[in-house]
Amino acid sequence: MWPMADAVDKLGLIMARKRLEVARRQRWAAFYAQEATLRSADRARSVSPAIPSRNESAPPGRAPDQLAANRPNELAEALRRQPGAALRVIAEIKLRSPSAGQIRPRVAGEIPRIAQGYAAAGAAAVSVLCDGPGFGGSVLDLRRVARAITTPVLYKEFVIDPLQIDLARAAGASFVLLLARALDDASLQPLIAAVRARGLEPVVEAADGEELARALLTTARIIGVNARDLRSFSVDAEHASELVNRIPADRVAVFMSGVRSAADLARVEQTRADAVLIGEGLMRSHDPGQQLANWLRG
Repeated sequence: MWPMADAVDKLGLIMARKRLEVARRQRWAAFYAQEATLRSADRARSVSPAIPSRNESAPPGRAPDQLAANRPNELAEALRRQPGAALRVIAEIKLRSPSAGQIRPRVAGEIPRIAQGYAAAGAAAVSVLCDGPGFGGSVLDLRRVARAITTPVLYKEFVIDPLQIDLARAAGASFVLLLARALDDASLQPLIAAVRARGLEPVVEAADGEELARALLTTARIIGVNARDLRSFSVDAEHASELVNRIPADRVAVFMSGVRSAADLARVEQTRADAVLIGEGLMRSHDPGQQLANWLRG
């Protein structure tokens, strides 16, 4: 089990900050919505009644989000390992972490180039850490990555509100991470539904047996197990492997964190995992994309 005694709850500190951040975004969103309503009203008063508005002349039909929600389950299947095939890889862009400090300095234009290197090496998806204070990222990084590659992109954030999902969608994400540890049951399934309603695919992350059981009670098709405990940031790859092996075959199983070498990757390949998320082990190398290519060649 995780060594929690006397440990600082790093995730608790992150989530307290995230709630303040999201509340600030909500205030600005409400302000801009009110401004847009006022501008629309001003325009309506200045337009002749004989001229129909764009909404009035638009053909009837479902909203874009409703159409997107009916997209086939292609995103989840893109991460499923086929019989006899190698693990699928989610290669991550992460510049720093609360436990490791700076992993890689920010260099102008490098983030999209790293993403292109990952895609060229055969990554099935690219994860972008978008939290700023703790991990040195931003949603702008995700937007740049999504514009640079055709490979699906994971919005890796501490998501607690649909506003963040809207931001992910606008930036070009395909997947949205949801942390079981950060969300109670009353919030988790509604956020899964909110992700799907926007045409994206949720990835529910667990870090212990209780969280895995909760994740499996949801409708999530992709379940991740993090070898790193986000309260203490300690890593237990063996415990994570045991949990991954409990994930039923009808779900896509992702092993997350703790992979720092080709040997680590080979050990994960012996588990039930369909895919593996690798971040720091790649980002510390001179050329992350080439490092991934080397590991995949074995």
